[in-house]
Amino acid sequence: MGNAESEKNLKCAIIINNMINGVIIKKLMKNEDPRGWLAEFYRSDEVNFKPAMGYISLTKPGVARGPHEHKFQSDAFIFMGPGNFELHLWDNRKDSSSKDEYFKVEVGENNPILIIVPPGVVHGYKCVGEVDGACINLPDKLYRGVGKKEEVDEIRWEQEAGSPYKIK
Repeated sequence: MGNAESEKNLKCAIIINNMINGVIIKKLMKNEDPRGWLAEFYRSDEVNFKPAMGYISLTKPGVARGPHEHKFQSDAFIFMGPGNFELHLWDNRKDSSSKDEYFKVEVGENNPILIIVPPGVVHGYKCVGEVDGACINLPDKLYRGVGKKEEVDEIRWEQEAGSPYKIK
């Protein structure tokens, strides 16, 4: 799905442009009041994406997760805080018009977003704040399939000595 098509699938959302086709980035708005804040991060009427599961991770300051990619799975990451991250994306899809493009953006508490990363886009993030950073993921495939009986759908680039994908 190209960016023009992706943008058509998002209704009533603020799109952040990026150079990688098929990646959707939605700016999230915190609605604050005296009690705190509330933010919608996923609506099925805004994006053509159906999560299969969800999880949250906490990353220590200075620590990176990834980079890795999936063959079949899309990830829908929500970076709301606490914490801030450098998010890195590389297009590794052979037939993509944005093949070999690299995109980096700071996200999290200071720039809350939802980002949908399609299969074949290498991705990873590093906690760059001084506090632990939280990230929610709503992937469209079950981890290891139904009953956790399948192989993990990941190519772990961070484990490859000569990897062209580095998070510093």
